[in-house]
Amino acid sequence: MINLLSDTVTKPTPGMLQAMMQAEVGDDVFKEDPTVRALEERSAALFAQEAGLFCPSGTMANQIALKVHTRPLEEVLCDETSHIYQYEVAGYAFHSGIGLQLLSGKNGIIQAGQIEAAIRPQQDWLPKSTLVVLENTANKGGGTVYPLNEIEAIRAMCLRRKLALHMDGARIFNACLYAGYSPEHIGRQLDSISVCFSKGLGAPVGSVLLGSRDFIAEARRVRKVMGGGMRQAGYLAAAGLYALDHQVERLAEDHVHARMLAEALAQLDYVAAIRPVQTNIVIFDLIEGVSTAQLLAFLEKNSVKASAFGPQTIRFVTHLDVDRVMIETAMQVLGRFRP
Repeated sequence: MINLLSDTVTKPTPGMLQAMMQAEVGDDVFKEDPTVRALEERSAALFAQEAGLFCPSGTMANQIALKVHTRPLEEVLCDETSHIYQYEVAGYAFHSGIGLQLLSGKNGIIQAGQIEAAIRPQQDWLPKSTLVVLENTANKGGGTVYPLNEIEAIRAMCLRRKLALHMDGARIFNACLYAGYSPEHIGRQLDSISVCFSKGLGAPVGSVLLGSRDFIAEARRVRKVMGGGMRQAGYLAAAGLYALDHQVERLAEDHVHARMLAEALAQLDYVAAIRPVQTNIVIFDLIEGVSTAQLLAFLEKNSVKASAFGPQTIRFVTHLDVDRVMIETAMQVLGRFRP
């Protein structure tokens, strides 16, 4: 099976498994797991933040950030396609008692002026605008990347208007490779960032939430109440450390593979449109009369797996478990489909 469903489907490499098996561990709830501490400290240094917190998932890391940054009756400004809105089960309401004000960005990317124009005036009947959340890369936008100058402009506006800035960095290393900026460049613009290791970096579990020492101290308490306090979590954190050492630069291969798929799709008469392909995500729309279910069934029958992103929309995601030969095979399968 050529699994293009998501980059979350990756299996640990033999080297990563060996690193996990050899990890030194302790009880992380008591801050006594040295491998967890090493991942938190290294990640924080990489993104120019003071401290880190290892979490079971990116969703938990994001929800902790929302909880720490806000109070009930406040709101977050974000793009309408953001993961925190689309795929986190309205956790912002459940955990934090806050609202979201959804902005219509371009392929998931929102701009400083657009955000500033949406800040609520101070009125008793309105929620208080408190936090801005950016997703980099923007999943539903097609893996699109925030330019550094736009992040800097958003940061300057947030400082001027006294808003906190959090980044959902589920695929932040893909963004860094594409745009040519460093994690440090990004981290210096943010109050917090969640960094996922279980997507393109190939770890089986885990994200790290980064921020100031005071922010992370409060985040630890929130993680505990959400059930995220783990014990010998160093076995999982070791996978993250291995990924940082061995599986960051190879993300460029995934970007090449995604462009190959996009170029093949552009030649097919049943494809109506393709989102801009910058990193490892390819989202495309089908022409009227061809359904997502039709194409997905054909692909599955021919050992290619993808995900539905709407009644006429499909997503492919490239990753380390899909090599060039598999991509070429998938391209051939797409070419054989007849509506």
